[in-house]
Amino acid sequence: MTEISHPATTSHDHQRTRRALMLMAALGIVYGDIGTSPLYAFKVALEAAGWVAGGAPPDLVLGVLSLIFWSLVITISVKYIGFVLRADNEGEGGILALTGLLCRDRMTGMVLVLGLFGSALLYGDGVITPAISVLSAFEGLETAAPQLEHFVMPLTVLVLIGFFLIQCRGTARIARLFGPVMLTWFATIAVLGVVAIARHPHVLVALNPVYAVDFVTRSNGTALAVCGAVFLAVTGGEALYADMGHIGRLPIARAWGMLVLPALCLNYFGQGAVVLDSQTLVDNPFFSLAPSFLVIPLVILSAMATVIASQAVVTGVFSLTKQAVQLGSLPRIRIVQTSGAEYGQVYIPSLNWMLAIATILLTVLFKNSGNLAAAYGVAVSATMTITTILLYQTMRQVWHWKAWLALLVAGAFLTVDASFLIANLTKIAEGGWLPLAMGGGVFLIMRIWVRGTDACRQQLGRLAEPFERFLERLDDPKIVRLPGCGVFLTRNRGMAPPMLINQVKWHHALNETIILMSFEVQRVPRIHARDRVTIEPIGKGITRVIANYGFMQTPNVHVVMRWLPMITGLDVDPNEALYYLWNEAVYRAPEGSVMPPLGVMIFAFLRRNAARASDYFGLPQERVIEVGIHLEI
Repeated sequence: MTEISHPATTSHDHQRTRRALMLMAALGIVYGDIGTSPLYAFKVALEAAGWVAGGAPPDLVLGVLSLIFWSLVITISVKYIGFVLRADNEGEGGILALTGLLCRDRMTGMVLVLGLFGSALLYGDGVITPAISVLSAFEGLETAAPQLEHFVMPLTVLVLIGFFLIQCRGTARIARLFGPVMLTWFATIAVLGVVAIARHPHVLVALNPVYAVDFVTRSNGTALAVCGAVFLAVTGGEALYADMGHIGRLPIARAWGMLVLPALCLNYFGQGAVVLDSQTLVDNPFFSLAPSFLVIPLVILSAMATVIASQAVVTGVFSLTKQAVQLGSLPRIRIVQTSGAEYGQVYIPSLNWMLAIATILLTVLFKNSGNLAAAYGVAVSATMTITTILLYQTMRQVWHWKAWLALLVAGAFLTVDASFLIANLTKIAEGGWLPLAMGGGVFLIMRIWVRGTDACRQQLGRLAEPFERFLERLDDPKIVRLPGCGVFLTRNRGMAPPMLINQVKWHHALNETIILMSFEVQRVPRIHARDRVTIEPIGKGITRVIANYGFMQTPNVHVVMRWLPMITGLDVDPNEALYYLWNEAVYRAPEGSVMPPLGVMIFAFLRRNAARASDYFGLPQERVIEVGIHLEI
């Protein structure tokens, strides 16, 4: 007898399978960073409170555990899962996407400054996370066999080199392994925690927030240092928001509540139980959870998990850079799309190797995860604080909350964030200056680039002229109309661009078909193909084409040109057209310059070394004509 499955049952099974796959993807893509924090966060927090290997006062251990637990609940569960993930820009998350949401009409003012600075700080996170994560994993070898201590640094550097070498292949091929590995990781750390808690169940009293408050009020001056270390347990929170576009809000929230938070809490409390056991001498609370014969397998699993954590952060930096380039906040840079299905899966060769060099140097110079922890957290805590400020603006401008309610909710989060930020600022002298310096440098480049680009656009605008006047020029019988199509890439939509004017003025000739193409990157992630191209006939064979893209998409002239015959009926062949581009040489204006001399020098250097427009826009090199122009800004 043949069984016939009911369509409703099949659909339900399909939805259940899809939810399971999305939860697995959330584990692999989103939770790598925060999921590997137990490797070092509890240990560093205890050391900040004055703990030495071999035991610790119960009040100290319970106080630190309570701080970690309530930090996870307030910062991740309530703030990020409950509120921040709802502030999406058409499904995309991250501080730059949030900035775009708040500045749909114009990217100016304090919101823009905060958004750019917050995104710039994440570059420091992209350097430190791989270093501290992989190094802390291999430090487990010291627990398994102290004689292997000398292999920790070489193995860490070797893994980091291999990690950055495979970035060019993209994450599409290996991403399917991320979920199962992280599922195994969370299950393992949860079981290890349960076993330790069963031997010392009294540790669970730290769930009471009174222990956290009591510890802070009686810490004798160590509260700030301990809070700065406790923050390491929540540093992956910003990644939840940044990676939302890949997974979606619901799978991230479900994975957190169903598995990640319970596993993290069980492991932290298990580490606390191990330290409280007076019969145990503890050097590394995390690896001391495992029996001696399981330490080596745990080191291997830890190394795999930390590579995944590093991948999530570095991929986020690549995606952030692409968004910044598209929004005009950074110079054009060569970006390689590694997946045809996911806009966010990109590889940036030059940035990859800068991150690789900085990460390896950091690892060698700081020597162990404890020293790196001093540099970690400053940039992320500042970014989280900025996210809360922008969240308040979202509550008022986008969600239309009353001022008192928005201030109440955002103020509560800001109190926690500011406490963490102040605590981390105490670590500036110990290495915290490094991510701040890196973020400050990136922010300075962003500001110089935005300001210089605006100045160049204004200068070119002064050289343009109304189309009515330009069309009159074409009535001159000396002007020869040549067969074929000429495409002029221009930023000025309302006027005849200087390059087109000079073509007529100098050469007394112009192609019969002229296309003035402008690319407009909107502050939304994606624009559907049917809404992408706007056509405006001007007259005498000249047509203005405006191609609209989202900040997660890459403009391509060749693709737009292929659409034109279908949209307009114009007989244009992308491979036969001539493409005219400016090659701008920038100098400082003798009077009234928009920037100091050093700023103009940096901007000119960035322009010279930016990716060529012909490469960035996908133009056939043999059909490109570049025209030089001297601009004073």
